[in-house]
Amino acid sequence: MKDMFKKGVALGLGIAATGVEQADKVVDELVKKGEMTREEAKEFVRDYAKKGTETHNDILGEFNVATKEDIRRIEARIDDIAARISQE
Repeated sequence: MKDMFKKGVALGLGIAATGVEQADKVVDELVKKGEMTREEAKEFVRDYAKKGTETHNDILGEFNVATKEDIRRIEARIDDIAARISQE
């Protein structure tokens, strides 16, 4: 089960990376053809990548896997509790 999960996550990340690369190529072509400005292209790719990250986080959330942000929050809480204990 764990191995299958890892393969699924790796596949999803690979697809996302390929998707961004493909989006870059398509956007570059649109800019060359004058159908999109460079600024519009940057905004489009930024939005595309953001949506991919959100989707990735949603999938991880469904599997109850902690994100980096979750871990940072927990670490901050542990540091706070440790500081309180050391003051006593």
